[in-house]
Amino acid sequence: MGTRDARGLRTAVTPERLFGGVLLLGVVILVLDLFRRVATGDLSADALSSFLWRGLVDGLIIGLAAIGLSMTYSILRFANFSHGDLVTTGAFTGWTVAYIIGGIGVADLSSRLLLRADGGASPGEMNMHILAEPIAIVSGLVFAAVATILVALAIDNLVYRRMRNAGGIALLIASVGVALVLRYVIAFFYTSSTRGVTASAPESDHWLLFWTDSINLHQTTMVVSAIVLMLGVHLMLQYTTLGKAMRAMADNRDLALVTGIPTERVVRATWIIGAGLAGVAGYLVVLDRGTITFNLGWFLLLLIFAAVILGGIGSIYGAIVGALIIGLAINVSLVWIPADLNEVAAFGLMILVLIFRPAGLFGGVETA
Repeated sequence: MGTRDARGLRTAVTPERLFGGVLLLGVVILVLDLFRRVATGDLSADALSSFLWRGLVDGLIIGLAAIGLSMTYSILRFANFSHGDLVTTGAFTGWTVAYIIGGIGVADLSSRLLLRADGGASPGEMNMHILAEPIAIVSGLVFAAVATILVALAIDNLVYRRMRNAGGIALLIASVGVALVLRYVIAFFYTSSTRGVTASAPESDHWLLFWTDSINLHQTTMVVSAIVLMLGVHLMLQYTTLGKAMRAMADNRDLALVTGIPTERVVRATWIIGAGLAGVAGYLVVLDRGTITFNLGWFLLLLIFAAVILGGIGSIYGAIVGALIIGLAINVSLVWIPADLNEVAAFGLMILVLIFRPAGLFGGVETA
């Protein structure tokens, strides 16, 4: 009996679980060290609250984009590597409209159409922030969603629809090709230069929250927009006919087809919702960062995938929770590591979770 128990113990304690145990111990030590730093004054409450707020902001924006990627996988069954470039599409198209409206009388139309690719008037000269140009910025936000949806539907009709039954690998490879085409079409028209497109929110508009004054109206706009859109997705999935059809297709596509669910309409709705959220996410990222580049979505794609995998592939709520964890991890880790290495914390945490829960935090729960 003792021999069997020993063999079972050796089987249960695998090398990956030992590695996971080491990672978990490291996380516990870091959490305790965080409390020690706050208690001893090495880390001020203001600094900690800034990290937490920044983590919430980043997590919500990553979560917006991750919802679309998770929906695409749960219903179409492939990892869409062009999703990051849909984020970029929303950023460029949305801010082009914002510049066209907000730059009237300040900058030439050609400069506004190309988002200052020629230098042009600076964002400060055009007062390109939410208080000075609310109509321009809100119009750009709406157009970012609309333009990205149109691009995604066109790609689906031209590429993915013809490959519905080709399998996940073929679709994945096709999505990589689509990503490259989208990225370099954007670079061709807007150039590959990184440039500022938004002005900083005025200092007097900083609000006090979590004991810090580092929160401005741009960040507040991001958080409110993300929460409203996420709540809208939740209500749609749980209380509408479309949401029920999406959940049915995610569970069993063939059975959904047999029972009369219009699968192509559901696929189209999936692209509309996912692409719209991706476009809004790209637009809001630029609102916060102030700069735009044709590689914007590509650089975010790994974090978006990490959030989806961490939460459980196919789970909308898992994607949101995973994104919040990723956002908090990459910001709180700045207490110990430099900014150019902080993504290591996010992926390390993802590995830790997957060692003990290979299907992710919400594994096995698709779409709903």
